Amino acid sequence: MCGITGVFNFSGGPPVERDVIERMADALAHRGPDDSGFYVEDRLGFGFKRLSIIDLTSGNQPIYNEDRSIVMICNGEIFNYKELRHELESKGHRFYTHSDVEVLAHLYEEHGTDFLNKLNGQFAFAIFDRKTNTLLLARDHVGIAPLFYTVIDNTFIFASEIKAILKHPLVRREVDLTALDQIFSFPGLVSPRTMFKNIHSLKPGHSILIRDGRIEVNEYWDLNYPLASEIDTGKPESYYIEKLDELFSRSVQYRLQADVPVGFYLSGGMDSSLTASVIRKLHSEKRHSFSIGFQQADIDERKYQELMADAVGSIHHNVIFDWPDISNRLRQVIYHAETPLKESYNTCSLTLSELVRENGIKVVLTGEGADELFAGYVGYRFDMQRGEFDDDLYSPEMMMEKEIREKLWGDPEFFYERNQYELRETKQAIYSKGVNERFREFDSVNQDLVDRAKLAGRHPMHKRSYIDFKLRIADHLLADHGDRVAYANSIEARYPFLDVEFIEFVKTIPPSLMINGPVEKYILKRLSERYLPEQIIHREKFAFVAPGSPYLIRENIEWINDLLSYESIKKQGYFNPDTIERLKKMYQADNFNVNQTFENDLLMIVLTFGIFLEVFEMNLQ
Repeated sequence: MCGITGVFNFSGGPPVERDVIERMADALAHRGPDDSGFYVEDRLGFGFKRLSIIDLTSGNQPIYNEDRSIVMICNGEIFNYKELRHELESKGHRFYTHSDVEVLAHLYEEHGTDFLNKLNGQFAFAIFDRKTNTLLLARDHVGIAPLFYTVIDNTFIFASEIKAILKHPLVRREVDLTALDQIFSFPGLVSPRTMFKNIHSLKPGHSILIRDGRIEVNEYWDLNYPLASEIDTGKPESYYIEKLDELFSRSVQYRLQADVPVGFYLSGGMDSSLTASVIRKLHSEKRHSFSIGFQQADIDERKYQELMADAVGSIHHNVIFDWPDISNRLRQVIYHAETPLKESYNTCSLTLSELVRENGIKVVLTGEGADELFAGYVGYRFDMQRGEFDDDLYSPEMMMEKEIREKLWGDPEFFYERNQYELRETKQAIYSKGVNERFREFDSVNQDLVDRAKLAGRHPMHKRSYIDFKLRIADHLLADHGDRVAYANSIEARYPFLDVEFIEFVKTIPPSLMINGPVEKYILKRLSERYLPEQIIHREKFAFVAPGSPYLIRENIEWINDLLSYESIKKQGYFNPDTIERLKKMYQADNFNVNQTFENDLLMIVLTFGIFLEVFEMNLQ
């Protein structure tokens, strides 16, 4: 919906300067090109950039309660706002807008800080209580809306994107080496880490309370699967299908609320197709759908996309992406992602959101989140065959690997995507001598990533889902691949599969209904039989992977060659230039390819890290 930013001098200090708040807000203009608003009083400043979606005429922010003792700004949507507003009005609260987020000010007024689990939405907000000099910030349950912050000299600085925080004169630009190591080691960054030292990402389902000169970070929600011994297997399959249908329909209905047209993405897969079909069931009017196609026949899904567009009667738009567009858009993607990347497909997502904007649509629904909830990746199938893949159980290397797994997941037998002990050798070969001298202090496997208590005693499938939510969803799929590339073109993406009520029900479904024999996402496919053509439900799962660094290197693009040159790598100081030269020679071979499903594209990380250093003018090693 918007971009928010603010500064709070919480223990004295000089008044906040309005021109600083305005510069910070201007850095978020792409998130909110329709309007802006500011609140600056003594030691507090709020800045707001608006993308108008609900209450187009009177919904600008900041928003206040009746006596203006509470002031707030919010990025996002509160989907159950109508129910909450009715409840608040029955208790005497008076509203002066029709905006969904105005309920936040009145909920705080009614319940203090204990209202967060009443919300169903995607949000990041800040509420200031002028009577008690208290600042409350919160991020939604699964981390759809971003919220970053730093604390310098008793000054709390926050924003929807880091580029706004960097506009504050107190903020320095330094690389967080643990964050860089996370990108090599896991799907991407893991909150609270960012690529910027001392700038933090508020974890999903968490809030920050600043009062009496103290900062408290609190968890208000987490994905908490039942113990394996307590999984209820007594209900029939039909019960879960009916309940999924009811809750998913409600989730989609919530996300169609807007005073502007709402469209949807069609990838050609089951998840986006199911979303489209439920939209059609709920509303008969024609809506706009958007897809991306490719010149390469082996990865082009246009026939499935057009099949579904015809089935739901949408006004369909398609853009053809060609591989040269990757290098043309890579810098733009890194600017919006604010992090190096392991893959190039965000350039495709950026192109898709541009298509949405060109057709005058501000809101799109997408199928993200279904794979992590319904066991849609190959790792989930391996979990059902656990124990069959450890060939050398008692080698010294495997014993060291199990120590790392115990440290990370509390389970020496649980494999998640990479053998970290083996990967450590690769990373240390890539890092420069100076970086390796500090390796022990920033090694990401020595940092706490997840709440291991939420993994103990759980079914392996539930363990993987929980870890995917922590390591894959929030800071990767919903961040650089979702929120950032959508808002780069002033588009809001909404995610029906990530509705909190829907998630709370899905976690009660027995794992045997997620993978049934060879059938992945079994229960979701049974639901889809009510809505989708058979060709969509039973098509082989398609894992789209855009060309990586071997393609880019073989294209012999001058600026890429310069960034990966021996001189540039040595000057940056983070990587071993001799190792990078050996990798370049390997990657340039015509028959070389990186299987990005199972392997790291090492040079893509090195290349996009170099872009990151340049785009954000980072201090070098």
